[in-house]
Amino acid sequence: MQSKKNPKVFVTRPHMPPLDSFNHLLKEIWSTKVLTNNGPFVTTLENQLADYLEVPHISLYSNGTLALIAALHALNIEGEVITTPYSFVATSHALWWNNIKPIFVDIDPDTFCLDPGKIEEAITEKTTAILPVHVYGRPCKAAQIQRIAQKHGLKVIYDAAHAFGVKQGGQSVLLEGDLSILSFHATKVYNTIEGGAVVCRTAEMKNKLSQLRNFGFVNEVRVLRPGINAKMNELQAAYGLLQLETIDQQIANRKQKTLLYKSLLKDVAGIRCYEDLENVQYNYGYFPILVESAVYGKERDALYYYLQQKNIFGRRYFYPLISEFEPYNQLPSSSTGNLPIAYDISRKVICLPMYFELEDKLIIEICTSIADFSVQNS
Repeated sequence: MQSKKNPKVFVTRPHMPPLDSFNHLLKEIWSTKVLTNNGPFVTTLENQLADYLEVPHISLYSNGTLALIAALHALNIEGEVITTPYSFVATSHALWWNNIKPIFVDIDPDTFCLDPGKIEEAITEKTTAILPVHVYGRPCKAAQIQRIAQKHGLKVIYDAAHAFGVKQGGQSVLLEGDLSILSFHATKVYNTIEGGAVVCRTAEMKNKLSQLRNFGFVNEVRVLRPGINAKMNELQAAYGLLQLETIDQQIANRKQKTLLYKSLLKDVAGIRCYEDLENVQYNYGYFPILVESAVYGKERDALYYYLQQKNIFGRRYFYPLISEFEPYNQLPSSSTGNLPIAYDISRKVICLPMYFELEDKLIIEICTSIADFSVQNS
């Protein structure tokens, strides 16, 4: 295995376009001197992404968090919103920034997404929306969530930060709910260095979202609504156009690595890998494992730090739960007793390295180390 003199291997690593190609587009930007404010590269990228993702409209933002904050504002969400504790903290922070109270509901043990069976009991007269997350790009049980939302007159906004290109039944999961939010952060399958987007169904909503990201301006002399500054710039958009050229190759590459991981870990007792759902087209953005310590013989954290000694830096996505952080841990819905499955999964999960340049021989070494560690001092 690796010695400490070897480079550290992190859970993600961005796949970057050829520098010469990027320089070519930078020359165009330097020539036009258009750097931001809905420039030609932003407009082109919006159109190309809508085509690639097979969605009606997409509005680009400077990052996914601001996209989610703006989406909640665009739908006039207030009061309480039912959401998951098992996500990156930005999901709930976006609610807080809109003065909305998150109500945490437990997750499904198989998908790690919001459990539809737990939603209705959490609805109150103050509930206005549901904010589920497609965790690791695995689709939520959207049909069940939509039925509940319609029954109670609630909006549904999907945090689809992990779900770029994901389809279920041949249709983009980004079409579920009222709005879907994407993140194009450098750690994601598709990235624009920093960036994000809101996917919507109508030109009217696209207009509203585009105004919200630009201070609410309609034209030079009219501000229609109190917007923010959340515009994507031309350099990010140019970078994103180049990324889009190879995204299918990147996803195919990740699928191959996922299959290799699964084949090498399938006989390691106490290590649980995801089972793929039928009729789902994944993007293979993450490779999580669950460490069942009673069977594996070691606690999750013991394995986590053992791999770090070998310069393998996975991540415990998502530990701690959002509900355990100080801004939220005093909420009644944050109690461990209310979230037993999410709490249990967060104490078992490790996301192993997954990125385009990850070599097969390193995957083999990682899996060998996981297998060997289970029998050490047993």
